[in-house]
Amino acid sequence: MREWQSQTHVRWYCRYHVVIVPKYRKKAIYGVLRKDIGGILKDLCNQFGIELVEGHAVSDHIHMCLSIPPKHSVAYTIGRLKGKSAVRIHRDYIKGKGNAKGFHFWSTGYCVSTAGLDEGKVREYIRNQEETERRQEELDLDD
Repeated sequence: MREWQSQTHVRWYCRYHVVIVPKYRKKAIYGVLRKDIGGILKDLCNQFGIELVEGHAVSDHIHMCLSIPPKHSVAYTIGRLKGKSAVRIHRDYIKGKGNAKGFHFWSTGYCVSTAGLDEGKVREYIRNQEETERRQEELDLDD
């Protein structure tokens, strides 16, 4: 069963499948970093108010299922996650091997797809919405 979230004026269930890769698709996620990168990303998600539902690290990319509140854009959220995690990775694992321009670890792009409600049910709801409203108006007139 879906666990709907709520904020002041919205009830939501937004899940996104996100894939991020290291710069130049290098096989940089291995050893201790591969074990610890999940904790780094989970800590950052908690700080940002995002739920890391599931994740898996491979040597050259990471898959994550994120629950992002509608008040945050996906691009903003991924940008913050990649930026802050790159700083932590450099600080804790690479230790001073950053270049003069900054601490780059992730490539600039990412892959995202939505993982939400069943599209067929939504289409059926939209198709039947007019009929449902008509029935509701008839009930209101009978009262």
